[in-house]
Amino acid sequence: MAYDIKDVFYLDTSAEITKTTSGAGSAQLDLSAYIDPIARGRTKGTGLAIYKVHWSMVDDDNAAKPWDDAETGTMQAGLLAGLGAGDNATGAGGAISDAFAMTNNLLISTASFFGGKSQIANANTTYQAFPNTTVDPSIQVPYIIVRDNVCILYMVGEQFVDDYTLSVRLECAQITLDQATLNQLLRTQTV
Repeated sequence: MAYDIKDVFYLDTSAEITKTTSGAGSAQLDLSAYIDPIARGRTKGTGLAIYKVHWSMVDDDNAAKPWDDAETGTMQAGLLAGLGAGDNATGAGGAISDAFAMTNNLLISTASFFGGKSQIANANTTYQAFPNTTVDPSIQVPYIIVRDNVCILYMVGEQFVDDYTLSVRLECAQITLDQATLNQLLRTQTV
């Protein structure tokens, strides 16, 4: 499939980050309607190509106004293929080791958030805007999901002053895969 208006569509999901709580949380998006990893006769398997990931954080306690400069919270988040973590409130999710590392084959995209007040350690601090991403798919080389879910996994480092909604919008397309490519992707997308 080509990256064009005919083939690309949007999917989205979100997670609620609870103020004054630290630890991991997650939100799962079911992709089973878009993926069929089984080739049957002449029919090839189908995967979901993720071309772009757009991140957003909305301050729920301030009626979606811009983040308060008194916000001290920090957070690292990732979008992971086939993690199967389900929906977990802040602090109830189980973080996986190296979830946000470039060596994690499930990692599609990452985003970091640093509240304004968390960055004022000294006069030389450079403001880190959200999303401060370290990895993303591209139009030329999309991340192809062959598992039936994708999860936002986040880890709160410093507790937030306000409640937030963390969300992602995916630019994606269903693509047909030959058996060799499908088998290779199924092997690499395991927890």
